[in-house]
Amino acid sequence: MPQYRWATLGCGVIGNELAQAMQDLGGSLYSVGNRTHEKALTFAEKYGISKVYDRPEDIFADPDVDIVYISTPHNTHIRYLLPALTAGKHVLCEKSITLNSRELNQARRCAREHGVVLAEAMTLYHMPVYKQLAELIHSGTLGPLRFIQMNFGSYKDYDMTNRFFNRSLAGGALLDIGVYALSFVRYFMSCQPDQIASQVRLAPTGVDEQAGILLQNREGEMATISLSLHAKQPKRGMAAFDKGYIEIYDYPRTDTATITYTADGRQQVLKAGSQAKALQYEIVDMEKAVAKGTTMYEDYTKDVMDLMTAIRARWGLTYPEEEQG
Repeated sequence: MPQYRWATLGCGVIGNELAQAMQDLGGSLYSVGNRTHEKALTFAEKYGISKVYDRPEDIFADPDVDIVYISTPHNTHIRYLLPALTAGKHVLCEKSITLNSRELNQARRCAREHGVVLAEAMTLYHMPVYKQLAELIHSGTLGPLRFIQMNFGSYKDYDMTNRFFNRSLAGGALLDIGVYALSFVRYFMSCQPDQIASQVRLAPTGVDEQAGILLQNREGEMATISLSLHAKQPKRGMAAFDKGYIEIYDYPRTDTATITYTADGRQQVLKAGSQAKALQYEIVDMEKAVAKGTTMYEDYTKDVMDLMTAIRARWGLTYPEEEQG
């Protein structure tokens, strides 16, 4: 497979994980850019990266960059996605990949027009244990899917100025943690949910701090999701089938799944991969997609974004970028 030169736009937690994952794979990031140039310089020194851009936009003008990883706040993603794709760069973008379906559709069109790969860095799609579960489900061993139950709750300081509750930074539970739960649901459901019911509790800033969501698709498969930014819950996913159910803890990056069979209560524990290698799996899968000229879970990404856009519309929750013009 060809050797690709990666640039990171963003030097936060994910940027650091990406740089470390590159080193663990025996390589390194080619270059780095950040909205604050000094942070980019510090990041480059830490990881031995030789090329630092004066401006984030300079990444896209660099002919030596093949793939850009974008990990800036998600309300800025579309601002960087379009010029990156237009410049012929393949892009792996942190979730949520955009604010809404309109932005995502615009980015997808741009990627197609310029013949490049655009993908959301949804870690669970790349974890080996999920790939094993998909094979088990497709074999028919568990029978048809009936119900999915999802929890994701964090306890964030009730500070309305931090990014989790800040409307100007597209804060809120749905885009920050709900995207994981919805991606899990879409991964296991046979088709997109077309019936949605929900309740929401808004923070003083107007963003969603807590929500309950109920989904159903045309096959009668159902899912419930509980989200909170101010009440700790286990990151637990459960998918119940006709002949057994799957339980997964820490589901965004899990390496273990427990299957309980309905007939006799027998349990089967699947272990595959390592949580510590989550970013490595994303890098490898992205490079395979680029080499083959294929997409990565593009339909799932679109379906999840369509769901989040529809849910927020029901809540009447918009962000400043969506209200301009």
